Amino acid sequence: MRKLMAEFSGTFVLVLGGCGSAVLAADFPEMGIGFTGVALAFGLAVMVMAFAVGHISGGHFNPAVTLGLTVGGRFPLAQVMPYVIAQLAGAVAAGAVIFLIASGEADFDAAASGFASNGYGEHSPGGYNLLSCMLIEAVLTALFLIVILGATDKGAAAGFAPIAIGLTLTLIHLIAIPVTNTSVNPARSTGVALFQGDWAISQLWMFWLMPLIGAALGGVIYRYLLGKAE
Repeated sequence: MRKLMAEFSGTFVLVLGGCGSAVLAADFPEMGIGFTGVALAFGLAVMVMAFAVGHISGGHFNPAVTLGLTVGGRFPLAQVMPYVIAQLAGAVAAGAVIFLIASGEADFDAAASGFASNGYGEHSPGGYNLLSCMLIEAVLTALFLIVILGATDKGAAAGFAPIAIGLTLTLIHLIAIPVTNTSVNPARSTGVALFQGDWAISQLWMFWLMPLIGAALGGVIYRYLLGKAE
């Protein structure tokens, strides 16, 4: 239960910090919050919670990461589903908090604003087609898993994994926000799509499928090509 609560709280803070900054503060450039600010918010959120509760649960906060670690031989298959449920619960709880806060603005409309949801085609921030969006989600999630597996390897410098992982997530968001608004995390996508309540739900399948494929690919690459034989 401690592990599941750690995953719940970590995913909650990740979605609240990242998506919350996009929904509540991104329209205020005078505050220094914008494209780069949102990317930093996601990176800082995962870094902080990895330091705070990572020693309890491993600090996944992402169903794709849980799958990738399982494929990479670092996490037992039997614990995947409980972790994913806890992560989804945390993401949806954070989405609900953001929605309730944002609803205090007189003109707020979750469907019209997009509510920090991920999208492709006409709902891609830059108008990128489905193939481009599928490719970037898979490639960047694979990269994310390779960094996670490498930074947490027994031979890696101790204590620096959260920093490497947080900076990598920031970089990933800087690359992919114009394309898909950056998912690489099915829980993050689900947590806001349910409250956007329109096109985000119909496009949600892609932001489960491609991060999971990319994570599995990253796990295979590190386990068999980069990691030491055990």
